[in-house]
Amino acid sequence: MTGTEIELPVVDGVLSGVDFGGHGKGVLLVHGSGHNAAAWTDVASLLVSECHPIALDLRGHGQTRLDSTGPEQYWRDLDSAITALAWDRPVLVGHSTGGYAVTAATASGLLEPAALCVVDGVVLGDRDASLAEHADVRTTEAADRLRRMFRYGWKADDDQVRAYVEQCVREAGGDRLNAGARPGLVEEVTRRSFLRRGHGWVRRPTIEEVATVTAVEPDAEVFPAVDVYDRLTCPMTIVLAEDGFHASRRDEVRAVVDAVPGRRLIDISSNHNIPMTRPADLAAIVLDLVRDRAATSDGPID
Repeated sequence: MTGTEIELPVVDGVLSGVDFGGHGKGVLLVHGSGHNAAAWTDVASLLVSECHPIALDLRGHGQTRLDSTGPEQYWRDLDSAITALAWDRPVLVGHSTGGYAVTAATASGLLEPAALCVVDGVVLGDRDASLAEHADVRTTEAADRLRRMFRYGWKADDDQVRAYVEQCVREAGGDRLNAGARPGLVEEVTRRSFLRRGHGWVRRPTIEEVATVTAVEPDAEVFPAVDVYDRLTCPMTIVLAEDGFHASRRDEVRAVVDAVPGRRLIDISSNHNIPMTRPADLAAIVLDLVRDRAATSDGPID
């Protein structure tokens, strides 16, 4: 993986991340659940000629040692990260859960980005529907499914990690999420998902991390439901995967976009894992946002 490993301070520790270099507008890249900063490698390599991309490992993910103790920490951390970077109004790009993270951080008033790019990471239900969906994720059945499918929380030795990484690369072509991704990228993301603990490794995130971040408060001011978009005033582009998690609800996504000027909906022929399977298409969308913000800015762009 190209880029320089960095640590960014937050209230109770540091977040790990990757600074891919470049110059100009700051672009913060935020991964989805189960992924990490490495997922953005191919996108970032196409951004560095015109901007400065940095990707984070959220709490409970990748090489960030911090775990969540509440459902909002992972997106509230973005404020501290931006402050540490001394960026003024960066472009925020979030995939899947990371799409909600950049949305929530902006909706809360913590951040004032130049623009948002939400990549197959919209929230569309009302509060009751969202509470029910989050409760479903915390059931024993859901936990068992996550362990079986992704080995979340698995404790492994060196040989087991090596074999698992090789298996993920070997089976990527037939994997619903990784099909179309560069094999070397699948390897990088999978390797980074293991954090050294003692003499072994643990697969991140753990089931406990998933349970914590999905234990949303019913009366939270910023809530993962469709009305969160009413709190946004900055330009926003929603990138929707034609074979993604929200493909069947495109009309609802369209309604979110049409509700406020300055919003765009872009469809991509991809599965949910757009950053890894369609990096060139996604990088072009982000660069359009960067250029648009540079063209309308009266001051420096970094």
